[in-house]
Amino acid sequence: MEFYSKHFELNKINEGIFAAIAKDGGGAVGNAGFVDLGDKTIIFDTFNTQQAAEDLKTAAEKFTGRKPSCVINSHWHGDHIRGNQVFKDAEILSTHRTFEQMKNVHPERIRNQKDGMDDLSGYIKKLIKNNCSIETPNEKINMDKKIAFLKEIESSLPGLNLTLPTCTFQTEFEFIGQKRKAKLISFGSGHSICDSILYLPDDHTAFMGDLLFVETHPSFFEESNLENWIKSLEAVLQFNLQIAIPGHGQVGTADHLGIVKNYIKRFVSMKQEDSFPEKMPYEYLHWSNGEMYQQNIKMISEKALQKKEEAMK
Repeated sequence: MEFYSKHFELNKINEGIFAAIAKDGGGAVGNAGFVDLGDKTIIFDTFNTQQAAEDLKTAAEKFTGRKPSCVINSHWHGDHIRGNQVFKDAEILSTHRTFEQMKNVHPERIRNQKDGMDDLSGYIKKLIKNNCSIETPNEKINMDKKIAFLKEIESSLPGLNLTLPTCTFQTEFEFIGQKRKAKLISFGSGHSICDSILYLPDDHTAFMGDLLFVETHPSFFEESNLENWIKSLEAVLQFNLQIAIPGHGQVGTADHLGIVKNYIKRFVSMKQEDSFPEKMPYEYLHWSNGEMYQQNIKMISEKALQKKEEAMK
């Protein structure tokens, strides 16, 4: 691919279908992509910063020959929507629940981050100073990536403006283009309060958002609905799917949906059995973001305890 960005690696999936896979230390954080329908270009998610989104827009215009006319926000989390302002001339589409969550949560969150810019700058300077004394190569590489990431946040904040979706849907929205059709589908809550995927049936491909993580630990939140997340993955597995583009990690296949489904099932079983073993199963040891496993354990154990306490009232 004749395109370079420090924020993402551009992967050509098929003619007119591109996945933008986030690079460590860049301003993307989550994955994104774009699709040429023949007469219009769709962007799927917009990254964590404007500078990463600018590169995505440039790539989309270069490889489709036109400006994006529609942007999809798969869910409300910042690493998938904070680049929206770069596409302000396009229609921005999400579920209504995603729109409401963005509108209710992000204004205060962004305002607080802007108010804390001096603290962020001081923290970055402290990390840079401490980085000089790190001797272990792997630790130094990880610290370099952390510093680079924080600098991207620092760079983005002064000009960051929340740009909300301009159009919403409930469960399905279909695009019919000259070259291909695409289906935007929401199964409701899963990773977030409401998640959407973009399915390209003729290409046997889906942009999965954060319903799919490939060889990196999924992140569970208070809002996550593990049971419905499993059902969502099972529903997509009924499609004629070959290529699955995750919200985090490298491009995968339908097999990776099954792997993540089984990962989540383990945690559901822990909750049901009220047993939370801390040792990570062998098959996940090579996955990135390993600290997330313990955070997920903590999340579901606290939710289980809260449910018990509520039942005793």
